[in-house]
Amino acid sequence: MELSEDTLSVLKNFSGINQNILIQSGNTIKTISEARNVLATAHVKEQFEQNFGIYDLNEFIGVLGLVDTPRLKFESEHVTIGDSTGRSKVKYFFSAEETLTTPSKDINMPSPDVSFTLDNDTLNKIKKAASTLGHDELSITGKDNILSLSIIDNQNSTSNTFSIDIDGEFDSNNKFNFILSISNLKILPGDYDVHISSKLITQFKNKEVDVTYWIALEKTSTFGE
Repeated sequence: MELSEDTLSVLKNFSGINQNILIQSGNTIKTISEARNVLATAHVKEQFEQNFGIYDLNEFIGVLGLVDTPRLKFESEHVTIGDSTGRSKVKYFFSAEETLTTPSKDINMPSPDVSFTLDNDTLNKIKKAASTLGHDELSITGKDNILSLSIIDNQNSTSNTFSIDIDGEFDSNNKFNFILSISNLKILPGDYDVHISSKLITQFKNKEVDVTYWIALEKTSTFGE
Protein backbone atom coordinates (compact mmCIF):
# COMPACT_ATOMS: atom_id res chain seq x y z
CA MET A 1 0.00 0.00 0.00
CA GLU A 2 1.14 3.53 -0.81
CA LEU A 3 -0.30 6.54 1.02
CA SER A 4 -1.55 9.40 -1.14
CA GLU A 5 -0.39 12.97 -0.61
CA ASP A 6 -3.89 13.88 0.59
CA THR A 7 -3.78 11.15 3.25
CA LEU A 8 -0.31 12.23 4.35
CA SER A 9 -1.60 15.81 4.67
CA VAL A 10 -4.48 14.59 6.82
CA LEU A 11 -2.13 12.61 9.06
CA LYS A 12 0.20 15.62 9.47
CA ASN A 13 -2.78 17.79 10.36
CA PHE A 14 -4.19 15.22 12.79
CA SER A 15 -0.80 15.00 14.53
CA GLY A 16 -1.35 18.61 15.60
CA ILE A 17 -4.62 17.60 17.29
CA ASN A 18 -3.24 14.50 19.02
CA GLN A 19 0.16 12.88 18.68
CA ASN A 20 -1.30 9.37 18.93
CA ILE A 21 -3.97 7.75 16.82
CA LEU A 22 -5.84 4.50 16.27
CA ILE A 23 -6.45 3.88 12.58
CA GLN A 24 -9.26 1.40 12.10
CA SER A 25 -9.97 -0.91 9.18
CA GLY A 26 -11.70 0.82 6.30
CA ASN A 27 -11.15 4.26 4.83
CA THR A 28 -12.10 6.50 7.75
CA ILE A 29 -9.47 8.11 9.98
CA LYS A 30 -10.50 9.78 13.24
CA THR A 31 -8.70 11.64 15.98
CA ILE A 32 -9.62 13.50 19.14
CA SER A 33 -7.61 15.89 21.28
CA GLU A 34 -6.47 14.90 24.76
CA ALA A 35 -8.89 17.47 26.19
CA ARG A 36 -11.64 15.94 24.01
CA ASN A 37 -12.68 19.37 22.71
CA VAL A 38 -11.61 18.77 19.09
CA LEU A 39 -12.77 15.78 17.04
CA ALA A 40 -11.82 15.25 13.40
CA THR A 41 -12.87 12.69 10.80
CA ALA A 42 -11.47 12.16 7.31
CA HIS A 43 -12.43 9.74 4.54
CA VAL A 44 -9.36 8.78 2.53
CA LYS A 45 -8.64 6.91 -0.71
CA GLU A 46 -6.90 3.98 0.98
CA GLN A 47 -8.68 0.97 2.45
CA PHE A 48 -6.90 -0.21 5.58
CA GLU A 49 -7.27 -3.95 6.16
CA GLN A 50 -6.80 -3.89 9.94
CA ASN A 51 -6.76 -1.71 13.03
CA PHE A 52 -3.39 -0.35 14.10
CA GLY A 53 -2.28 2.14 16.73
CA ILE A 54 0.47 4.73 16.44
CA TYR A 55 1.73 6.30 19.66
CA ASP A 56 3.77 9.09 18.05
CA LEU A 57 2.22 10.16 14.76
CA ASN A 58 4.95 12.73 14.04
CA GLU A 59 7.56 10.01 14.41
CA PHE A 60 5.61 7.71 12.09
CA ILE A 61 5.39 10.44 9.45
CA GLY A 62 9.12 11.02 9.84
CA VAL A 63 9.77 7.31 9.36
CA LEU A 64 7.80 7.38 6.10
CA GLY A 65 10.26 10.03 4.93
CA LEU A 66 13.24 7.72 5.48
CA VAL A 67 12.51 5.85 2.25
CA ASP A 68 11.53 7.06 -1.20
CA THR A 69 8.00 6.20 -2.31
CA PRO A 70 7.17 4.37 0.94
CA ARG A 71 5.22 1.16 0.53
CA LEU A 72 3.45 -0.29 3.54
CA LYS A 73 2.98 -3.97 4.28
CA PHE A 74 0.90 -4.67 7.37
CA GLU A 75 1.50 -7.55 9.77
CA SER A 76 -0.31 -8.39 13.02
CA GLU A 77 2.01 -6.36 15.28
CA HIS A 78 3.93 -4.09 12.93
CA VAL A 79 4.09 -2.51 9.49
CA THR A 80 7.07 -2.87 7.18
CA ILE A 81 7.79 0.33 5.28
CA GLY A 82 9.91 -0.30 2.20
CA ASP A 83 11.23 1.83 -0.65
CA SER A 84 10.56 1.44 -4.37
CA THR A 85 13.61 -0.81 -4.87
CA GLY A 86 12.95 -3.09 -1.93
CA ARG A 87 16.49 -2.53 -0.64
CA SER A 88 15.58 -0.23 2.27
CA LYS A 89 12.90 -0.93 4.85
CA VAL A 90 11.74 0.03 8.32
CA LYS A 91 9.97 -2.27 10.78
CA TYR A 92 7.56 -0.10 12.77
CA PHE A 93 5.65 -1.64 15.69
CA PHE A 94 2.08 -0.75 16.57
CA SER A 95 0.95 0.56 19.96
CA ALA A 96 -1.69 -1.08 22.14
CA GLU A 97 -5.13 0.48 21.81
CA GLU A 98 -5.43 1.07 25.56
CA THR A 99 -2.43 3.45 25.44
CA LEU A 100 -4.12 5.71 22.89
CA THR A 101 -6.70 8.49 23.11
CA THR A 102 -9.53 7.52 20.77
CA PRO A 103 -13.01 8.90 20.02
CA SER A 104 -15.64 6.95 21.95
CA LYS A 105 -18.51 7.94 19.64
CA ASP A 106 -19.42 10.17 16.73
CA ILE A 107 -20.95 13.60 17.20
CA ASN A 108 -24.50 14.23 16.03
CA MET A 109 -24.37 17.92 15.19
CA PRO A 110 -27.40 19.78 16.62
CA SER A 111 -29.41 22.10 14.38
CA PRO A 112 -27.16 25.11 13.77
CA ASP A 113 -27.99 28.56 15.07
CA VAL A 114 -25.38 30.15 12.80
CA SER A 115 -24.05 29.03 9.40
CA PHE A 116 -21.48 30.61 7.08
CA THR A 117 -18.71 29.90 4.60
CA LEU A 118 -15.17 30.49 5.81
CA ASP A 119 -12.79 30.83 2.89
CA ASN A 120 -9.08 30.15 3.16
CA ASP A 121 -8.13 33.82 2.79
CA THR A 122 -10.32 34.81 5.74
CA LEU A 123 -9.00 31.87 7.77
CA ASN A 124 -5.43 33.01 7.16
CA LYS A 125 -6.27 36.59 8.14
CA ILE A 126 -7.82 35.41 11.40
CA LYS A 127 -4.79 33.30 12.30
CA LYS A 128 -2.35 36.07 11.34
CA ALA A 129 -4.27 38.62 13.42
CA ALA A 130 -4.29 36.29 16.43
CA SER A 131 -0.54 35.80 16.12
CA THR A 132 0.15 39.52 15.63
CA LEU A 133 -2.05 40.69 18.51
CA GLY A 134 -1.14 37.81 20.80
CA HIS A 135 -4.80 36.90 21.40
CA ASP A 136 -6.24 33.37 21.41
CA GLU A 137 -9.97 33.97 21.08
CA LEU A 138 -12.23 34.35 18.07
CA SER A 139 -15.52 36.11 18.81
CA ILE A 140 -18.43 35.50 16.42
CA THR A 141 -21.33 37.96 16.58
CA GLY A 142 -24.08 38.87 14.12
CA LYS A 143 -26.36 41.69 13.04
CA ASP A 144 -28.52 42.17 9.93
CA ASN A 145 -27.29 38.93 8.29
CA ILE A 146 -23.68 40.07 8.67
CA LEU A 147 -21.30 38.16 10.92
CA SER A 148 -18.33 39.79 12.58
CA LEU A 149 -15.33 37.57 13.22
CA SER A 150 -13.17 39.32 15.80
CA ILE A 151 -9.85 38.47 17.38
CA ILE A 152 -10.14 39.59 20.99
CA ASP A 153 -8.86 39.27 24.53
CA ASN A 154 -12.07 38.42 26.33
CA GLN A 155 -10.50 39.31 29.69
CA ASN A 156 -9.52 42.83 28.63
CA SER A 157 -12.19 45.12 27.16
CA THR A 158 -9.57 47.72 26.18
CA SER A 159 -7.30 45.32 24.29
CA ASN A 160 -6.60 45.77 20.58
CA THR A 161 -8.94 43.83 18.30
CA PHE A 162 -9.18 42.74 14.67
CA SER A 163 -12.53 42.22 12.93
CA ILE A 164 -13.67 41.04 9.54
CA ASP A 165 -17.30 40.97 8.34
CA ILE A 166 -18.73 38.12 6.27
CA ASP A 167 -22.17 36.94 5.15
CA GLY A 168 -23.96 34.48 7.41
CA GLU A 169 -27.27 32.79 8.11
CA PHE A 170 -28.86 33.21 11.54
CA ASP A 171 -31.98 34.45 13.31
CA SER A 172 -31.45 38.18 13.82
CA ASN A 173 -33.71 38.00 16.90
CA ASN A 174 -31.09 35.91 18.69
CA LYS A 175 -28.23 37.84 20.22
CA PHE A 176 -25.07 35.78 20.51
CA ASN A 177 -21.36 35.95 21.11
CA PHE A 178 -19.73 32.61 20.32
CA ILE A 179 -16.13 32.31 21.51
CA LEU A 180 -13.73 29.89 19.84
CA SER A 181 -10.18 29.28 21.00
CA ILE A 182 -7.72 29.85 18.15
CA SER A 183 -5.48 27.14 19.59
CA ASN A 184 -8.27 24.65 18.84
CA LEU A 185 -8.61 25.82 15.23
CA LYS A 186 -6.18 23.16 13.95
CA ILE A 187 -7.73 22.61 10.55
CA LEU A 188 -6.33 21.99 7.09
CA PRO A 189 -6.04 25.01 4.77
CA GLY A 190 -9.05 25.46 2.52
CA ASP A 191 -12.62 26.71 2.34
CA TYR A 192 -15.13 25.50 4.93
CA ASP A 193 -18.85 25.27 5.52
CA VAL A 194 -19.21 26.21 9.18
CA HIS A 195 -22.15 25.50 11.47
CA ILE A 196 -22.41 26.71 15.07
CA SER A 197 -24.85 25.49 17.70
CA SER A 198 -25.77 27.20 20.96
CA LYS A 199 -25.06 23.77 22.48
CA LEU A 200 -21.41 25.01 22.41
CA ILE A 201 -20.28 22.95 19.42
CA THR A 202 -19.08 23.94 15.94
CA GLN A 203 -18.66 21.95 12.74
CA PHE A 204 -16.08 22.81 10.07
CA LYS A 205 -16.48 20.82 6.84
CA ASN A 206 -13.77 21.26 4.21
CA LYS A 207 -15.11 21.94 0.72
CA GLU A 208 -12.19 20.32 -1.15
CA VAL A 209 -11.05 17.47 1.11
CA ASP A 210 -13.39 14.98 2.78
CA VAL A 211 -12.51 16.03 6.31
CA THR A 212 -14.74 17.43 9.06
CA TYR A 213 -13.86 18.95 12.44
CA TRP A 214 -16.06 19.40 15.48
CA ILE A 215 -14.64 22.03 17.83
CA ALA A 216 -16.10 22.93 21.21
CA LEU A 217 -16.89 26.56 21.94
CA GLU A 218 -15.59 28.24 25.07
CA LYS A 219 -17.95 28.31 28.05
CA THR A 220 -17.77 32.11 28.01
CA SER A 221 -19.93 32.03 24.84
CA THR A 222 -23.39 33.56 25.18
CA PHE A 223 -26.65 33.02 23.28
CA GLY A 224 -30.01 34.74 23.64
CA GLU A 225 -28.83 37.25 26.24
